[in-house]
Amino acid sequence: MSDQKHERSLMKHQPLDREEYIEQVYFFRNYRERLEDAVPSQVILATIYEEILATTKLPMAIDFLKGELLLTGRISDGMQKLSHYFTPFQAFILKSAEEEKSKFDQKTALMVLEREAEYRSENSSSAGLFIYQFECISRNRLGYHLGLEAISQDTQYNADWAEWIRKLKIQLGSVDFADLLYLRSQHFVDEQKRIPGNADFEPSYPILFSVQDGRIAKANHNRDPLYMFAALQRQLGYPKVPRSLAKPDKPVFHPALEARLHKIEMRLQLIDAELKGKFDLKQFMVKDKKFDDLDLNKNL
Repeated sequence: MSDQKHERSLMKHQPLDREEYIEQVYFFRNYRERLEDAVPSQVILATIYEEILATTKLPMAIDFLKGELLLTGRISDGMQKLSHYFTPFQAFILKSAEEEKSKFDQKTALMVLEREAEYRSENSSSAGLFIYQFECISRNRLGYHLGLEAISQDTQYNADWAEWIRKLKIQLGSVDFADLLYLRSQHFVDEQKRIPGNADFEPSYPILFSVQDGRIAKANHNRDPLYMFAALQRQLGYPKVPRSLAKPDKPVFHPALEARLHKIEMRLQLIDAELKGKFDLKQFMVKDKKFDDLDLNKNL
């Protein structure tokens, strides 16, 4: 029953036009850059609304997101309600960043969405998009169960892709990920046909990956999947997953301001000690060793 609902949703919501993804790239990039400049999200959504190409549907979507942000404090809630425009994966990424205890920051999430939209605006393939999305949830530890479910609902994938992605939730951990890609590649079929007496081999399941995908996957058998992702990016031009933004090495406060804050803190401690009756002047007395060693009786 769930498969039928998924197929109906794929038929109902088709991928967006190229100009929509181009404007999404601009939106996600500028949103992130203005957050880095400490501009509030409400102000960003209110100003960037006028900058987006008016012939697209994105301005209306941004206006709706602004209202949801004021109402719930989350942009991901608005994305989920605009499922005909934003994909479940986009909503999942921002929702993961907006969780209170999440280590996945919002700026990295916006960079993830920016590169995904940029890849969609080009001649993207289902294989390349899946590899990018899977690496995003894997590298940032966002959870395979919910992450793969969101990916499977993307309009980029047909019913065969969606079914395979949902099966991954069960197979991951028991079967090497590189082997899962290899068995679904044209390279696996070609190798089976080269076996003597097996020239008419035909797999009982749909083939989703190309020969090049299969060769790279086989070469990375029992290796860290990150090596395979990097090879696919180098060889096939798949988009690179952004890393988490490194924290700046410079101190948060200026040294002069930090010193003044330290003095204020010391004064507050003294006031608190005086109010509690624990103020002791002996801690401020400077001891002179020569005075302590002086024999006063000797000089009388």
